[in-house]
Amino acid sequence: MNRQTADIGLIGLGVMGQNLALNIADHGYAIAVYNRHHEATDAFIAQCRAKEPSHARVIGYAELAEFVRAIQRPRKIMLLVKAGSPTDTTIDSLLPHLEPGDIIIDGGNAHWLDTIRREKALTAKGFEFIGCGVSGGETGARFGPSLMPGGSPAAWAQLEPIWRAIAAKVDPQTGLPLEGAAPGQPVSGGSACTAHVGADGAGHYVKMVHNGIEYIDMQLIGEAYWLLKNLLNLDAGAISRIFQEWNQGVLSSYLIEITGDILQQKDHATGGFLVDQVLDAAGQKGTGQWTAGSALELGAPANAIAEAVFARALSFLKEERVAASQVLHGPAVNLQSDRAALIAAVHDALYCAKICAYAQGFQLMVEAQKTYGWSLDFGALAQIWRGGCIIRARFLQKITDAYRQNPALKNLMLDPYFNQALQSGQSHWREAVMLAVGNGLPVPAFSAALAYYDGYRSAALPANLLQAQRDYFGAHTYERIDQARGRFFHTDWPDVNRPESQV
Repeated sequence: MNRQTADIGLIGLGVMGQNLALNIADHGYAIAVYNRHHEATDAFIAQCRAKEPSHARVIGYAELAEFVRAIQRPRKIMLLVKAGSPTDTTIDSLLPHLEPGDIIIDGGNAHWLDTIRREKALTAKGFEFIGCGVSGGETGARFGPSLMPGGSPAAWAQLEPIWRAIAAKVDPQTGLPLEGAAPGQPVSGGSACTAHVGADGAGHYVKMVHNGIEYIDMQLIGEAYWLLKNLLNLDAGAISRIFQEWNQGVLSSYLIEITGDILQQKDHATGGFLVDQVLDAAGQKGTGQWTAGSALELGAPANAIAEAVFARALSFLKEERVAASQVLHGPAVNLQSDRAALIAAVHDALYCAKICAYAQGFQLMVEAQKTYGWSLDFGALAQIWRGGCIIRARFLQKITDAYRQNPALKNLMLDPYFNQALQSGQSHWREAVMLAVGNGLPVPAFSAALAYYDGYRSAALPANLLQAQRDYFGAHTYERIDQARGRFFHTDWPDVNRPESQV
């Protein structure tokens, strides 16, 4: 490749980097690639040469300076390296070779505060920096991810043609993902699942919230599976068929689809279902914890998302739980005789709780934009999550419609469509939770989402007593219902003869 003939560069040839490079090449762009260990670059290039003709557009470099020189200005260089200090080290190694106006894109799962810091520092030096959320795993990277770039509008304008070309595509009317005629073949038409999210760390923050929603979505599906398994004594194959049927309706989503696939997978070693041989100790990489932590810091009531994180933590205490099961006892599980009724109840519980989970995610982003000075388009965010990403689902089109009809919507649950869905499904939702509690089956996400719904719809809550307690022991003051908000009072509590004082 001659000097400055690559349209874009990519550093980091792990699975995600390799697949994204091939995706870019498939769409007609020349891409320079570099990896700290040049053996990985050589192996990847050899693999490329043995496959599609379009992969000749992928050119590998062993030297960083040569790699940078090969990219057209303003240079666009994508980093897919480990988040944290490795990202900073990679950026520091790049800077001596760059010129003002060049663009660095961080496609890792970076913490949004790191992205804000990096963008500020690089802008001061004359460079552009884009923190870009990338969702969809290796398959998404290869055939069309959901891309959530932050940074300046000027930097996005340079990157936009490539990102729109390689992103997942959906039908603009139905919101359903489109696919190429053959694997690796670019999709023609459709709406691209990417958009400029906002300034500095907005892209990585939105990706983090996406992952938090992913945590609760997966936990809810797991709880639905657990109720069907234990209250109906169904095997994994029978539950798979239920999920496959659900995937044809309002619950249609990537996670429901793969759940149906997982549950029917046989285990070659035992002849039974593979899921029954998988250890019930769930791992996590941290973005769910970041989401819950941010919700606590910003005072956003994302209790169900946090509960999904705690559920994974509890699951990981496998040995402790096994020991505790011999000491701590609950009620016996009673099988339900009406199979159709229970399946309907669990279906509605799953859908209602899912609505609340997404409502919490969007409510968190509302608070974040106030804190960090962003201006997020929530309809556009739902739109770019309709394809390519892990939480892609049919009902995301309804979220897009909700925010298009009312951009100032305070909470997703207040939209007429979702309000009606909650009204019609909540009796089943409550029934499913009561059955779980009565039979000693843990459903923390179903329960937390229901508590959020009941709390949000309550004109009065017991926080009046809580605030009085705070004033009693700490003189933290309180407001009165017969006075305007913002006027605070204090009482010297056990002396009922002394009048309260306004603070």
